[in-house]
This record gives sequence, C-alpha cells and structure tokens, in this order.
Amino acid sequence: MGEVDPAFIQEPEHRPRLAIIEADGIPLIDLTAISSSGSPDREGIEKLVREVGGACSEWGFFQAVNHGVPAETRRKLESAARRFFAQDLEEKRKVRRSMECTLGYYDTELTKNVRDWKEVFDVAVSEPTLVPVSSDPEDDRVAKWFNRWPDYPPELREACEEYGREVEKLAFKLMELIALSLGLPAERFNSYFKHHQTSLLRLNHYPPCPSPHLALGVGRHKDGGAVTVLAQDDVGGLEVRRKSDGEWIRVKPTPDAFIINVGDIIQVWSNDKYESVEHRVMVNSERERFSIPFFLNPAHYTVVKPVDELINEKNRPKFKPYGWGKFMTHRRNSNFKKQNDENIQTYHFRVEE
Repeated sequence: MGEVDPAFIQEPEHRPRLAIIEADGIPLIDLTAISSSGSPDREGIEKLVREVGGACSEWGFFQAVNHGVPAETRRKLESAARRFFAQDLEEKRKVRRSMECTLGYYDTELTKNVRDWKEVFDVAVSEPTLVPVSSDPEDDRVAKWFNRWPDYPPELREACEEYGREVEKLAFKLMELIALSLGLPAERFNSYFKHHQTSLLRLNHYPPCPSPHLALGVGRHKDGGAVTVLAQDDVGGLEVRRKSDGEWIRVKPTPDAFIINVGDIIQVWSNDKYESVEHRVMVNSERERFSIPFFLNPAHYTVVKPVDELINEKNRPKFKPYGWGKFMTHRRNSNFKKQNDENIQTYHFRVEE
C-alpha cells in the first residue's frame, strides 16, 4: 500500500477538506454509576440516562470513561492485533474472507470497489453466526459463519474472545440506558440480541498513506446496526459530522475511553428521535493507526421498525419495517460485486410524507 491507487481516490464531494475543526464538543460521559460494584446508584443512573439521551439526540456520539472494561483486556488485544497486521500480506491472506463468509482478513486490494485505505480482521461474537445466504426476499436459506483464526499470533483468539465478552456487557448496559432515555423499560431491546445475534468485532489497521489528501481511511458513512463501541489509539483520525451545521469535528483521543455511537437501527427504533450520524476516518502520512470497533447487531430474523410504544397519532411511523438479515446481506454483497442499484440504506425505508 505504498502508492495511492487511482481506485482509492475520492470523488470531489468526498475528498477530505483541509480545514477541520478541532473541538471537544463530543460529550464525555462517566459511566461509574453502571460499572461499579455494590448497590445501584439510582441518582447516578438517572443522571446517566439524561446525559446519554442528550448525547444521542444532539450528536449521535459520545465518549465513555469509567466504563468497566479492564484496561489490560484492551491492551492484550491491541498488542495481538499489531502483531497480526505486522505479518507479510501472504500470511494474513491465509485467513481472508470470502463471498460465502465475510469473517477473517481483508484489505482494499481484495475489495476493488472499496476506497478505504485500511486492512481489517473481522470476528463474529456469536459462533456460529446465522445469516441469510441471499438478499432475495424469496430465499429462506441461512448460512452458518465460523471465525477464521490465524496461526500467528497464537494469543489472538483468546484476546478477541475475552475483549468481545467484556465490550458486549458494556454494549448491553448502554442499550438499557438508551431504552430508559426513550421512556421505555431498560430491557426493552434485549430480546432482539438473545439468540443468534450478528454482532461483530473488527480490528482495523490504517497504514501510513503517502498522499493523505487523496484518500480516506474510511469514507463517510453511517453504521447500520444498533450501537458501536469504538476503541481508538492516540493517533486519532475519527471525524463526526456535526448535526447543527454539518461541519466535520475531529474526535480527540481520550486515554482508555470508548467512543459510542448509535446506528441506523436505533434511529428507526426511536422513530427519528435519535439519529445515526455520518462519520469518517482520516489517514495519516507518517503514523499507522489502529482501532477496534464492536458492532452490536440483532439476530438476522429481526424485523426493524419503530417501537410500538413510541407511536401515536402525533408521532406516526417514519420508517417501513425491514428485515435486518436481508439488509445486512445486501450491504455485504456490495463489497464484493457491483450492484445494479444503489447500496441499500435505511432511508430507502423511510415513509413518504
């Protein structure tokens, strides 16, 4: 990845702007009230619910500290990820993903239509993970995905599994706070994830890019799932599009913090009260960057639609129901071959007013 291939050059409207606002505007939320042992801190939890609700409404993003995930668990995975990505490309591609199962390794050379300047290793949280074979509504076949583990480094599997368990606990606690902030019971969304969830742990490596003005680590996008829990290193590069004015805001790394954002599913469940916000990753010409997002996703058979408790005569449904598995499969397939139509997005299910 020493030269910038023309295939990765962004179209004019997607090219990074030179002037980026550095700001501490992304809310920083202390999760001590839900991560400490002992009796529940009712006042602390009520305060958290208000803070999380405000952050989801105003930004769609926030940073979380004192979250309860052991720092050593994160360090072990970060170290193992660095060792894996430091290998020769030939070794990494021994566990590369395929059209049939998109778990394992891939890089931009393996997905020609993707312009992201990075390489990735994907791990399913639930094994096997059940996913639709096709996005065709008439095709009921379901495939079983199993993780693909490399021989080196030998500690990678254990590190991924340990980290995945800890961050999954945090993600479910965050979902309860989000539910409470919407005036719903804390456990309102839990059933969508109990059996056969399609949650994903991803290891990202962004090599130094010799022409950072021509490429992005990840182009602007919204996350399709429920909640994303992101660990990033001190290099930074994540930028969020501010809802109030559309400006790109760079999220300054906070030691040991997680960056949390709500995805499209939360936007639909909340009937637009909370919005899944665009974000992107800038590349660095001198330093490599590592990040670890955890995507909390429901079971493939989940029908995503505004929750009934939030719908009334004054708040009509703003989205038509859609199947999460078919939605996910359509987007997955678009990474391997050119679709005849635009890659599916949540707004395709928006109800016309």
